Amino acid sequence: MTPTNKKSARIRKKRGDQTIRNDFKRNYELYLLFLPVLIYYIIFCYWPMYGAVIAFKDFRPGLGILGSPWVGFEHFANFFTSVNFKNLLINTLTISISSLMFAFPASIILALLINELRFSRFASTVKTVTYLPHFVSLVVICSMIKMFVSDDGLVGSLVNSITGERASMLSNPKYFVPIYVLSDIWQNVGWNSIIFLAALSGIDQELYEAAKIDGAGKWAQTFHITLPSIMNTIILLFIMKMGHVLSLGHEKIILLYNPMIMDTADVISTYVYRKGLQEFNYSFSTAVGLFNSVVGFILVITTNAISKKVNDISLF
Repeated sequence: MTPTNKKSARIRKKRGDQTIRNDFKRNYELYLLFLPVLIYYIIFCYWPMYGAVIAFKDFRPGLGILGSPWVGFEHFANFFTSVNFKNLLINTLTISISSLMFAFPASIILALLINELRFSRFASTVKTVTYLPHFVSLVVICSMIKMFVSDDGLVGSLVNSITGERASMLSNPKYFVPIYVLSDIWQNVGWNSIIFLAALSGIDQELYEAAKIDGAGKWAQTFHITLPSIMNTIILLFIMKMGHVLSLGHEKIILLYNPMIMDTADVISTYVYRKGLQEFNYSFSTAVGLFNSVVGFILVITTNAISKKVNDISLF
């Protein structure tokens, strides 16, 4: 590097440092507000990543993380060759993809329907009613589901009268996925529609007026104005959803399943829970969890790359 280039680099660095200092002086309140968030992510998200090293060790609490012996990819190989791997993977993908296919569009449809309501009080009532299940304790939600699908419950009695069966729907493996997906829609569709409602509020209303002048009806306006206007939001949220395909929450499934439907309801996250917290096999459960995270990362990167190439829309 010539002396001139070195001098220019020093000047640019000095100007950059001054810009950062000036920005901090002007917006120090915002930086202070962000500080608790930064501390939270460092303590609870980034620092625990150090513990992922036990996936490659035979972790023993008495020896600690550094003192435990290395075993390499032994735990990963044991998981991939176990008799449970295929069934766990199929169950996880079945439930996750079913939720993605039905629950994700449901929140978009609900947002479109609420957006068409012209009476503000009625729209507020609909929003409140659909948001409420999201704030109810998961234990209460699962208890309500069990009551609804029992042999004498509202849904269970209706289905039993059609099929002629007299048993709880949660004792039949073929009903578990529909119960999980439909209850997930009921619980989260209102909450998930909030971001779509926010995107809908930003659409230029002059576009609808011009469409009406051209003779476009509601369906034409929806397909040619509304959906294209919020497509960026839809694609970005879909990309983020793809990262959780294998990271299906274990809490709800544990509260709902029983030995009679274990073959259908058991997923990777519940398997990790049993191995880690019930059998105290920390290294093995960490290896399975790390596998989940890596696959989710790959899915996000792949989906993002495809979206960027096809639609020029991406997270990064």
